[in-house]
Order: sequence, then structure tokens, then C-alpha cells
Amino acid sequence: MEHEVKIRSDKINFYYGKTQALIDISMDIYANNVTALIGPSGCGKSTFIRLLNRMNDLIPGARVEGSLTMDGQDIYAPKTDVVELRRQVGMVFQKPNPFPKSIYENIAYGLKINGMRDRTFIESRVVESLKKAAIWEEVRDRLHTSALMLSGGQQQRLCIARCLAVEPKVILFDEPCASLDPISTRKIEELILELKKDYTIVIVTHNMQQAARVSDYTAFLYLGSLIEYGNTTQMFTVPKQTMTESYLAGQFG
Repeated sequence: MEHEVKIRSDKINFYYGKTQALIDISMDIYANNVTALIGPSGCGKSTFIRLLNRMNDLIPGARVEGSLTMDGQDIYAPKTDVVELRRQVGMVFQKPNPFPKSIYENIAYGLKINGMRDRTFIESRVVESLKKAAIWEEVRDRLHTSALMLSGGQQQRLCIARCLAVEPKVILFDEPCASLDPISTRKIEELILELKKDYTIVIVTHNMQQAARVSDYTAFLYLGSLIEYGNTTQMFTVPKQTMTESYLAGQFG
């Protein structure tokens, strides 16, 4: 079955100043699928996903070569509206980072800075986003209390709701469960599987079992190079590269 390509990376090289962090990365990220990026620390996983919403632009001396497109449009074209790109490509970070505001305001804030003024519309979008992020039942009676009062797992789902509120097309998860307990981790994983019906998802994870559980495709990066990319089940059962096999067997990492 042919999947629609959402994002295409073609011979991407990325540099922090003189240091090359990514070498010739070419891969297709498919719509309504979960793509996991695995590999040891410092192999370029986070650098790669931050290229997808141009977060690396914020780093002095950062430079990208090659072609990166979403829906056929060049993400790095001079005419690309970076604010709009970041609305379309939402991001959930390793540590939950709710604003020091109420639960309601955490979601409404993004809508307001995107120019929404209609209060009824904002209210309905807040409720809808919290429901989609599977946290509505837990917070419905305390929307106007501080988001910082929530548990870590709830804060992470609130951050996902905040991301969903502005209607992205793609959601990037950078180690979203790294600071969470096993129960919260399971909730986030279930949520990711639910969200892929409506969104394209890319997840960076250190946890190979997590990659196996949630992803359709897996990319294994090592020292800035893409060693292997393919169907997750296939890669985990019959990897094509010896290095992938060694990594999956826990021989290094």
C-alpha cells in the first residue's frame, strides 16, 4: 500500500558552525503514520526533527544544505513563513513546559497570538483540544487553576493539547516520555496511536521498545548518518544492516 509522502528529506547536511551534525540524510516521512528516530545520544535525532520546524534557525552559525519539503513546498525557501510553518509543525518537548498560566490560558494563548478573537470559538477549541489530548476528564473542573499544579504526565498531555489547538498537520515529539513514569508513558503512547489518524507524527525516542510499540517506520541514526530506515516491524525483526542489528541487540548505545 502506497503511503502519501508528507515530508521529504533529500541529501540533508547540517552544520553547527564548522561541525557537521547530519550527513546526507534522505528519507520520506509518510502522512498519518508514526516515524520513530532511534540511535545513541548525540547521533543527530533531535537535530533532525528540529530542522522540520526550523527550530535550528535560532542557533548562531547553524547551516543547512540539501532539500527538505513538506507537501512539496520547500521548508527552507526564503519566502517560507516560519511562524506559519511552526503552527503547522507542532512540537512537544522532552520536559513538559506549560506556561505559568491557567490550564485554560495555556491552550487559549496560542489561539490568541494566532489572531483568534472570538471567545466562543476559543472556548470550544480549548475543550476540543483537551479532549483530543485525553486530559479533558481530569481537568474539566479546574480549567482556571494553574497548569503547574498538574502532574508531569498531565502537563505533557496539556502541552500536546496546546499543540493541537492551533491545528497542526505534523507533530514532532522529542523524547516525550523521558521524564515520565510508566503509567503516564503508556497514556502518551496510546494518545500518539490515536492522534496519527489525523496527524503525521515524528518521535525521537531513546527507548527501543517504545519505538516498536508506537511507530510504523523507524530511522536509525548513528554519528549523524542514517544507517537504516524502513518499516518498524521489519527493521526490528530482520534489520538489513549489521550495525542496526548490533544496536537493537543492545551491544552499543
